[in-house]
Amino acid sequence: MFSDVFRTMNAGYAQAMYEQYLRDPASVDEAWRQLFENGTSGLEPLAPVAASPAPDASLGVAPEGPAPASRLPASPDDLGHAAAAFALIRAHRIHGHSAARLDPLGAEPRGDPALDPEPLGLTPEVMARIPADVLRVYIPGARTLADAYPAMQATYCGTIAYEIEHIASHEERGWLRRTIETGAHRTPLAPDEKRRLLGRLTAVETLERFLHQAYLGQKRFSIEGLDVTVPMLDLLIELAGEAGARDVVIGMAHRGRLNVLAHVVNLPYETIFAEFEGGHGNELTPEGGTGDVKYHHGAEGTYATASGRNVTVTLVPNPSHLEAVNPVVEGRARAEQTRRAAPGAEHDPSVAVPVLLHGDAAFAGQGVVAETFNLARLRGYTTGGTIHLLTNNQVGFTTDPSEARSTDYSSDLAKGFDAPIVHVNADDPEACLAAVRLAHLYREQFRGDVVIDVIGYRRHGHNEGDEPAYTQPVMYERIRRHPTVRQLYADQLVREGVIAAARGDAESEAAYGRLAGIQQVVKSRLANEARDTEPPLRRPSLLEPETAVAEDVLRMLNDQLLAVPDGFSVSPKLQKQLERRRETIGADGGIEWAHSESLAIASLLVEGIPVRFTGQDTERGTFSQRHLVLHDTRTGLRWAPIQHLPGAKAALELHNSPLSEYACLGFEYGYAVAAPEALVLWEAQFGDFVNGAEVIVDQFIFGGLAKWGMTSRLTLLLPHGYEGQGPEHSSARVERFVALGAEGNIRVANCTTPAQYFHLLRRQARHLEMRPLVIFTPKSLLRLPAATSRLEELAAGRFRPVLDDAEAAGRRETVTRLLLCSGKVYYDLAGSPARAQSPHVAVGRVEQLYPLPLVELAELFGRYPNLRDIVWVQEEPRNMGARKFLVPKVRDLVPGTVTLKEVSRPERASTAEGYPAAHQAEQARIVKEAYGG
Repeated sequence: MFSDVFRTMNAGYAQAMYEQYLRDPASVDEAWRQLFENGTSGLEPLAPVAASPAPDASLGVAPEGPAPASRLPASPDDLGHAAAAFALIRAHRIHGHSAARLDPLGAEPRGDPALDPEPLGLTPEVMARIPADVLRVYIPGARTLADAYPAMQATYCGTIAYEIEHIASHEERGWLRRTIETGAHRTPLAPDEKRRLLGRLTAVETLERFLHQAYLGQKRFSIEGLDVTVPMLDLLIELAGEAGARDVVIGMAHRGRLNVLAHVVNLPYETIFAEFEGGHGNELTPEGGTGDVKYHHGAEGTYATASGRNVTVTLVPNPSHLEAVNPVVEGRARAEQTRRAAPGAEHDPSVAVPVLLHGDAAFAGQGVVAETFNLARLRGYTTGGTIHLLTNNQVGFTTDPSEARSTDYSSDLAKGFDAPIVHVNADDPEACLAAVRLAHLYREQFRGDVVIDVIGYRRHGHNEGDEPAYTQPVMYERIRRHPTVRQLYADQLVREGVIAAARGDAESEAAYGRLAGIQQVVKSRLANEARDTEPPLRRPSLLEPETAVAEDVLRMLNDQLLAVPDGFSVSPKLQKQLERRRETIGADGGIEWAHSESLAIASLLVEGIPVRFTGQDTERGTFSQRHLVLHDTRTGLRWAPIQHLPGAKAALELHNSPLSEYACLGFEYGYAVAAPEALVLWEAQFGDFVNGAEVIVDQFIFGGLAKWGMTSRLTLLLPHGYEGQGPEHSSARVERFVALGAEGNIRVANCTTPAQYFHLLRRQARHLEMRPLVIFTPKSLLRLPAATSRLEELAAGRFRPVLDDAEAAGRRETVTRLLLCSGKVYYDLAGSPARAQSPHVAVGRVEQLYPLPLVELAELFGRYPNLRDIVWVQEEPRNMGARKFLVPKVRDLVPGTVTLKEVSRPERASTAEGYPAAHQAEQARIVKEAYGG
């Protein structure tokens, strides 16, 4: 708008704007309003010119406030010039990045006509008459636009550029303008700091050069072309530590990972070389798993800041699913920031800083990036600001940006989340450090995310065995001729007289020699090392924990869970549901699923075990069953009795989640890994929707133990069961979870009573052997009278992986047919009229699907000496459910005289019927066939 207006501006137009302002100030544009409100002192040649505001030494920026009051312009021409000046300044703030020199390979910036003062009538003489303070620029020492204009060009159009004007907050925009234009973040480096920076660039380049020559053709996904990433991380950790952070949690894909492991996390060179030499290195996990490739591993190290503060730096393991690690990092950071030992969870974002390194193609192309950004300011997920380093190669694997995104910059996604964006040329190391300082200052001030788009290149192909010139011949010819950033910076320091001409190359060669010596030591050690060919022994299973809770404790907790403050108004309809819980804990029984769940969680809190419980509509429950958070009918105020238990010794974090599975489950996984003492529960709205998070399930939750030795107590609650609700509201895909269970990596359960659920949750929280748990939770059973429990069942016993048929206890010798099932279908079988007519049939339940309880199953079969048939019954289609996993294992347990049969829906492409009548017909057929009809 401004460029169009001011190209045609004339004195008459300016006068008309002034007259319109006098009639209605709100009707004119902000730039005109500022001009008329502040006046234009000094437009006449002889008028005094006011100095720019003095910088505020405490903040490093100039204070924002009204310009000195003065009389209104002397003429419409002066008005026009002043308004044009406003347009010029605003254009630099908005479009300056388009003219910035950001590409190390020398591509010409596209520029923007609005940055040119000439079409606006701003000659040098006119600019010399316009005072800088009227324009609200913050360039130190600038008295007029003539002073400010070249400084604004240098600030916004150099090797570092900014996009901040999309931010909705006026306060944040103003703070960023002042900080950027005063240069508070561009602290000049002292000579010794420059030499240290060169030393870091030398170490980075030398490691890559050594690996490239020593292990020719082996994949390492080098950092070359973005070498400055390591010094940027150095500074970020230094600043975070000085600000009080104890932890920095880093997530990144494979490019540059080995260099970050070596130089930021301080993983010894010997460990890295051992992996290239074929030694164990990190490849075998503590559990004896299969390991992972060297550029997926994580590590943890200690970084000592200049003042002696120690910061724990964690590089989180990441699969090849590039951006999948983003929410995992956020969850880990949140766990580090949260104090769970007190009843009220205290969250301090200053103690841990999440840092995410993104590739340009992945940042623009993968939806989990947006899902993770959406978590940034949510109460249950915020981490107080993430520093995003977009390591921009300017190419994907072989795909040019024009084919990879629909935006000018790969960072443009971040604009939708009000994140400031800093673009910087990776060949200007000092500008890159300035970008880090600005990001840190912003996070400290506003606790928000910042994106630094570090524009570099990729010296080799996608990997070191690739030929990039096949698809980007022109780019790679430029790269071939382009000197490295270490060489460029060394030459700069020579010109500045900071180092002698030969010093840079000498240091590089000395570093190379040290690496060669370390490699020889590793080779020698591996040659003499006796390799253990025996598979590692698994630890014996640990004892089952006690999960029963005394009746008096449960009664006390029940009363506390129903308590509300005086004057709090609960919905009358809901009040009846809650009051019923006073009755069902009594002699008549009838404890439902949600009731047993709240008692289980409350009992853990008073025992000092923290709990985090999140998911879509989890506070109330998708099926209006839970109601852990109450809402006053008159005021809307919230009250969660479970978070105000008088005897609680640990905190419950309870949050509804955004409508996301991928990012939210990744977040909870990261949190659970970093908080092993806590029970972390994530609930899907319907179990079907967990497939939106399959990357997290497959690559992290199920595979993490074997690949990286990482496990947790993360518990997935997945509503599952066939009730005629259609193919997206029936199946949590049991078949996928049991198929992925191997080497004791996880637990999977499909229990049938609230008491079993109660003990299972407490078992998960208290078991000494941490493993993730998947529970297929019910829907129709939530209020089914037959699917309730009694208080004594919670106060005694423990979770039982297999349940026998209690009704068959007195007639086991007559039973010839055993129906074996899991979950909700049990009630279809047990409630059928055919049950009373079939004394020869018993119904057993497999409550734990993985690890499959073979000993308990064998004991169950042994109780029926005259068995002829065992029938696996499931309501899922034959190609789904637990059938494929369970039936072959059961067959190995039974003698040849027993026939093993199966009853299910026929094989289907979709999980369930979409029509209630068809569903009911199938359920009836399954039950009838199970009983032999």
